[in-house]
Amino acid sequence: MTATASRRTDPIEFGPLSFGGAELGNLFTAVDDAQSTAALETTWDLGIRYFDTSPHYGLGLSERRIGEFLADKNRDDYLVSTKVGRLLEPTPENAHKPDDTWFLVPQAARRVWDYSADGIRRSLDDSLQRMGLDRVDILYLHDPEQYGVTGDIPGALATLASMRDEGLVRAVGVGTSDVAILRDAVADSDIDLVMVSNRYTLLDQSAPLAISDLCRERGVGIVNVGVFNSGILATAEPREDAHFEYGPVPADRLETVRRIVAVCRNHGVELPAAALAYSLRDDAVRTVAVGSAKPEEMRENAERMSVRIPDELWRELATTGLVPEVSRRSTPASDARSS
Repeated sequence: MTATASRRTDPIEFGPLSFGGAELGNLFTAVDDAQSTAALETTWDLGIRYFDTSPHYGLGLSERRIGEFLADKNRDDYLVSTKVGRLLEPTPENAHKPDDTWFLVPQAARRVWDYSADGIRRSLDDSLQRMGLDRVDILYLHDPEQYGVTGDIPGALATLASMRDEGLVRAVGVGTSDVAILRDAVADSDIDLVMVSNRYTLLDQSAPLAISDLCRERGVGIVNVGVFNSGILATAEPREDAHFEYGPVPADRLETVRRIVAVCRNHGVELPAAALAYSLRDDAVRTVAVGSAKPEEMRENAERMSVRIPDELWRELATTGLVPEVSRRSTPASDARSS
């Protein structure tokens, strides 16, 4: 049975650019607390006020760092989200070992998949304790495509909706790169947001083609993450050793990026600026979240977000078949990004 449209009457207002906290969990590269704080201070100074994190990111390290940074901020001045689905069970006996994921942290805890109502509520309680906050604004069900837990999604999303209706959080949703799961969640659950990872980019338009119209119909917002496809779209000139979806970039993808770069160059725009702006032309997209542990990269992304992208660039990308035409925003993208 298809769920009724979301009952929320107070949709959360986001800025165009938001902060993703994975790198503060030592994703691929270890950073110390001082560098993490410097990146967050720069992010705040840039006017960015939405911070996303997860227990998964560095076994709680990202949550702790973001919570400590926000501790002296007025709670009404920012938005913070975290995720549920993985509980962290202490394993002090393994603290001398490295974590067995992409996060460079000691294996002082293990991730335990738990989509039960009790597990989800405990996950929120644990996250609040790690962050030192009395509440988060948004809860996402995290990575349901992994480890065979897909059968628990409807019940888990129902639990999240109940927690929202109880006033424990303002909004709930699901975060995944699996487009089928996203579509089912929007169609059949009472959620407010979907966090789309790596599926709404200049290289992968599977999410907008599958869910944009449905999100618009049901009043579900898109929080877009992974717009650089883990690196290949993050530099003005694509590098052969760049990452695509956390692995080596395939030759056909690299060739497509080079064609996109040529179009961007025709209009005086660098590739990363176009990558950031692309999805914001869709009025179902509420914000684009990027993260870095380097202050200079956050400043650079904010500068890129302010670049005005000519409509002719998007038209050429569409007419050459590099991207579909999915623009639905009623105001120019540059105006939307500066609001």
